[in-house]
Amino acid sequence: MATKKSAGSRKYSPKAGSKVKRAMHERKEGTLQSGRSGKKVTSRKQAIAIGLSEARKEGARVPKKAAAKKSSSRKSAARSH
Repeated sequence: MATKKSAGSRKYSPKAGSKVKRAMHERKEGTLQSGRSGKKVTSRKQAIAIGLSEARKEGARVPKKAAAKKSSSRKSAARSH
């Protein structure tokens, strides 16, 4: 099946996708480690977060973190009242 391009742009860049894929592969092998502590990562969600974080550092197109979105929307709601 051929891949179909959507009318809009991609939310995550291909580079970000490859970083997440690599992190997931490392997690499966048991070689993925967290940043500061260096402990082995076993969580799927944590592996995705590590991949996206690395992509962000390299300048790939990745949406803002959920926490950043939440705090900015709170600030704008506070200003309107």
